[in-house]
Amino acid sequence: MTSMWTGQRVRLRGIEPEDWEQFREFDADSDIQRKGYAVLPPRSDEVHKARAKESAETQYKADDCAFSLAIESLDEGVLVGSLNTHHVDIRAGRFEYGIGLGGQYHRRGYASDAVRLLLAFMFRERRFHKCEAGAWSFNAPSIAFHLGFGFREEGRLREHDFADGRYYDEVLFGMTAEEFAKLYPAPSILA
Repeated sequence: MTSMWTGQRVRLRGIEPEDWEQFREFDADSDIQRKGYAVLPPRSDEVHKARAKESAETQYKADDCAFSLAIESLDEGVLVGSLNTHHVDIRAGRFEYGIGLGGQYHRRGYASDAVRLLLAFMFRERRFHKCEAGAWSFNAPSIAFHLGFGFREEGRLREHDFADGRYYDEVLFGMTAEEFAKLYPAPSILA
């Protein structure tokens, strides 16, 4: 049996209630928070438990295209981060995604494997035409990741967000289904 949710390094899975402790640990890293979205005030254990429980109890319908998934490493079998789809535009055939990994799990190939699995699903199973993403201009690793993965820089929103005492640009990226298919050909289902 094969699963399209299992790659070379990670498995994408639903978020479980017991994942709350790892998410709390990830949230304690202000640098990771800032690079992903924004530094938030500390949240209680009960808030982390409730968020994980709510995610675990979310029942997706067959046509749902906005969702969150846990990223689990295959080598250690531990939660290393999460990713989600958002700003889904069915009419235009585009969506945005976000990904966050715990700092100790960076540069292990987990992000590229997880994003490849997600885009394969969204392009090949949901018929989307384009994936979009953004990174703050101070987040050089994220910019390098997107360019290295095959996204194209599509523009900048000047002085778009405030972090650590100043304004930063948001760098916008995009990848079409056709570009993805050229870089990451689908295995034959007839094999």
